[in-house]
Amino acid sequence: MESSSAASDYPAAAWVNIGMLLGRFDGQSRVLLRALMSGASGANTALTVFRRQQRANPETSLAHFIQTLCSEEVASPEAEALTLSVKPLVCLFPPLFKQNLLTFLYLVYSAVPVPAVILLLKCLRQDSKPTPWVRTQSRLLERKLEMNHKDPLYSEQCSQKLKKLLERLGGFCETGGWADCFNSQTEEYETHAGPDLSEPETQRKRRASFDHVDADSKETVQESKRMKMDMHIDAEEEKVRMDTQGGTESAAKTLADGLHDGLPEHIRGSVLHMKELLESQAEWDQSSTDVFKVLNECDPSQVEMLCEMLNFPNLPEHTLPKLCNGILSLSPDLSYGAAASLIRSILLEKISTLSEPASRCLATSVTSLCSRYARPMCNAVIEPVLEGRNIGPPQTELLNRLIESCLDFHYRLLVLQKTFRIPWSEAVLSVIHSLLDSKLVLNEEVFTQFTEQLLSQGPRFTKSVKFAKMMLTVLTKYSSHVTAAQKRSLMSCLNLNETFLKKSLQAALKRIPDT
Repeated sequence: MESSSAASDYPAAAWVNIGMLLGRFDGQSRVLLRALMSGASGANTALTVFRRQQRANPETSLAHFIQTLCSEEVASPEAEALTLSVKPLVCLFPPLFKQNLLTFLYLVYSAVPVPAVILLLKCLRQDSKPTPWVRTQSRLLERKLEMNHKDPLYSEQCSQKLKKLLERLGGFCETGGWADCFNSQTEEYETHAGPDLSEPETQRKRRASFDHVDADSKETVQESKRMKMDMHIDAEEEKVRMDTQGGTESAAKTLADGLHDGLPEHIRGSVLHMKELLESQAEWDQSSTDVFKVLNECDPSQVEMLCEMLNFPNLPEHTLPKLCNGILSLSPDLSYGAAASLIRSILLEKISTLSEPASRCLATSVTSLCSRYARPMCNAVIEPVLEGRNIGPPQTELLNRLIESCLDFHYRLLVLQKTFRIPWSEAVLSVIHSLLDSKLVLNEEVFTQFTEQLLSQGPRFTKSVKFAKMMLTVLTKYSSHVTAAQKRSLMSCLNLNETFLKKSLQAALKRIPDT
């Protein structure tokens, strides 16, 4: 099989936005994703994490995780490309992640719904540059599902190289083992290539050239079994160790230890210093904030590693203001990718899980970071929170505060456009209403898109007072945007309204002149 080093030949642009992609997943799935991205042993690490999740919740399923991987995402095929394309999310991850993912799915095959695996394999076929390892592992899973037994597991070029290698090894005459394997694979190629390549004489010559390696086949099989047993024992030892140390903290430590090796030495030293500062109760001086200058030397993937090692998602809230002051003291500002990774790690989990109004420490930290890094905040935190299933009054209160005090016109418009891509809820309606009340300037194209959403999502809110109030704001503050065709469509929508504001809405619509 071709060398796995092929994965390293892919351009870095293919995964510079990995931090953004992580925001598409829920908390449990992100832990699994980070395990799969933790290096060459990512599949085993993910297996350990998944088993821990199953112990905590026996009904844990990978179906939603795979469904998210298969969702469509807009992406640019190259770093400097001007064109955009729509691809499954899984195709935007680096090759090593895909390799670890397929290995992991093979290990937990019995726990994965078959339709989900089939869907994932179909999505991976849309990858424009699959590595040989990913292609082979996909075919292995297809064989497991009995979907495809025709395509060989390796390329014809690889087959020829293996044959030449075997010819040079010289002599034994037993049959079976490797010889049968390669004969079978070669015959599959010949079936596709045509009858001229499968004559009996050719078969006999080829078989004679393979037979000499079969004396070693039994020993090779035994060695393979020993290696698999060692891997199994290692995984089980890791499982026991995690059980002994307990829960999420030990899992985070396991991942952090694996990520530690991927950082340069001077960054690793700074990470230790940061950890000491965050655990200290003392006030920070200038030398303390200077430690964070190392963030300007990190690319987004290194920032992700650093955040994992420092366990930013689980930092106590009282440490956030000092941490944010250290980040805001940086000059020059962080790059977009680094800032998005950092903000997501620090804030997203805390905001998404709010069950009561945000504390003063959290609210101050969110507003200070949003004022400096508005676009990363919109994409890394606000959008995932709007898409989340648990969005409620604590989240909307905080988002509305950002809209009123931190986001300028351009970013408020960006947040509004993000709501066009998600199903609306009462909480999302509250955010949209806040955006409209902020004297948002809408061009014709954006208003048309917004009107389409009102018409398509409105029937679900016939009894919603929030939706009725939002509609009243549209008809009064944005009446000049309404065309005659839109007026007719909105009239049919308002006829379905069952709230006490129905007559007010109809009156406001009638006051809009036909244009």
